[in-house]
Amino acid sequence: MSTKNSLTTSIPWRSSTLQVVLLTTFIAPFSIALISPGLPVFRDAFSLTDPAASLLLSTIVIPGIFLSPLVGLLTDRVGRRRVLLSSLVLWSLAGGFIALAPPFWLVLTLRLVQGIALAGLGITTITLISDVFEGVQRNAVFGVNTAILSMGAAAFPVVGGALVAVSWNAPFAMFLLGLPVALFALIVLDEPSGKRETQSSLYVRRVISALSAREAIIFYGSALIIDLLLFGAVFTALPFLLKANFGLSAILIGLVLTMGEVASIVAATQNGRLSQHSTDPRIIAVGFVATALGLGGVWFATSPVLIAISTVGFGAGWGLTLPSIDAGVSDLVRTEYRAGALSLRGSASSIGRAGGPIAFTTLSLQFGYRSLLLSAGIIALGFGVLVFALE
Repeated sequence: MSTKNSLTTSIPWRSSTLQVVLLTTFIAPFSIALISPGLPVFRDAFSLTDPAASLLLSTIVIPGIFLSPLVGLLTDRVGRRRVLLSSLVLWSLAGGFIALAPPFWLVLTLRLVQGIALAGLGITTITLISDVFEGVQRNAVFGVNTAILSMGAAAFPVVGGALVAVSWNAPFAMFLLGLPVALFALIVLDEPSGKRETQSSLYVRRVISALSAREAIIFYGSALIIDLLLFGAVFTALPFLLKANFGLSAILIGLVLTMGEVASIVAATQNGRLSQHSTDPRIIAVGFVATALGLGGVWFATSPVLIAISTVGFGAGWGLTLPSIDAGVSDLVRTEYRAGALSLRGSASSIGRAGGPIAFTTLSLQFGYRSLLLSAGIIALGFGVLVFALE
């Protein structure tokens, strides 16, 4: 697989499509990063176990496992604009309703509803980038998109930690900010032109047939593993570890998580430049090695400061990996199947995001969080070597 050629890696900041995508991407981390630091508070408010409290994270990504291919089909058939607008409104209203402090079962139900909408947000934003940009400029834009995602994920743990100090449900009022973003998209976003797939019965089969086993392992396997580690080890296990071992408050936990996201921002913004000299699989492999070093550092660290420094490793790893996954998948298929291919990436990511919190909190009852973080680092290193070998 050769490196890409393109005329420019410049970012077209005045593009209304890019503006809508980046605004949507910026608020999307509300779903996890805003809530993660408050997991211990949420657990205590409802008298839950750690695994039960982790459902607050898992339930919003479970729908993406099963519904991402359907959302991809809808995106290709009815248009990116319609799916994005409806997803923004549904995601905002369902999340905002949780701010009214409903009972636990209704909180989880509303998180599931948000998960349906979140699948639409993720697929439409990356598909819009794939439609409008090409070559290394596409990599550069994907890198900026990941940097914006990381910027939100860096800021929102601190915001969430401050809000949860008021009450467990206060952070959920932030979801209502999605409504003005939807209004902006309604006004300025145009539907990209291009051929659309209309035969639903053959849609997924045609998408899958366009992929080789090697490509599936590299891109879809990477999406599953990196999100399983990020959401299980970083967003779930790490807050519980910091609370149990060091007694950190929610806002301090948020600050620790922010360190990793800052590293992710820096790494992601370099993707366009890196793709001029290296392939997407090679960048992904390096990202997994960085993730392994970060997770190993957390296992070795003896203080919150050292843990915060170690988060730079897996933050940089995520920033390197995600743009290259999306760019690589975008190059695999023709335009009419692009949303479908990216939706399968969404399903793979959702499996990791849903399974990570449940797996890590459940296994922690027997092995403890530190041992699990070391194991996660070993898995990351092994998968990085596999991707490099397949490249």
